[in-house]
Amino acid sequence: MNHVHRTIKDVVLVSICASVLFVQQLALAFLPNIQFTVMLVILYTRMLGFKKTALIILVHVIAVNLFSPMGPTLPVFFPAMLIAWMIIPVTLQTIFRRMHGTLSLSIYAFFFGFVYGWVFIPFAIFLTDAPFQAYLLTDLPFEIVMGVSGFLTTFWLYEPLQAVFKREKAAFYEQKPLKGKHTPLSS
Repeated sequence: MNHVHRTIKDVVLVSICASVLFVQQLALAFLPNIQFTVMLVILYTRMLGFKKTALIILVHVIAVNLFSPMGPTLPVFFPAMLIAWMIIPVTLQTIFRRMHGTLSLSIYAFFFGFVYGWVFIPFAIFLTDAPFQAYLLTDLPFEIVMGVSGFLTTFWLYEPLQAVFKREKAAFYEQKPLKGKHTPLSS
């Protein structure tokens, strides 16, 4: 497969993965902090590596902020959301690079639910001028829900989805370009 063909496939794969993140988050938006996002970002990091996962997260965060039916997030929360989601690929590719077992990744997903909430604290306090302890106590139930959701989805779905993703990714990259009459794009 030549470099251009590989790059096109990479862009398509990143787009598909970002779309899956966006659609599942919107589909579950009526349930606060219950989603598959943590598990999927862990899966993408393990299956695609840091660079592709970082692009998926960037596209996802932009899409959520621009196209959410609940309206765009306040611009002050955009960096918090991007930083929080980037913690997964950064830590799984560095300090937790040897963590591959389902149980350990599930525990990681549980604690990430709290870390995600904590990343928002400085931004929220800046915006609302709320006291730190009051904000933390108010957000704690949502962090617990996100932690439990991340644990359960990772524990139950990570291995089966990893097997499917591995198989489909291999088939996707093995496909040959269509043969026939086609002309290069001209400007």
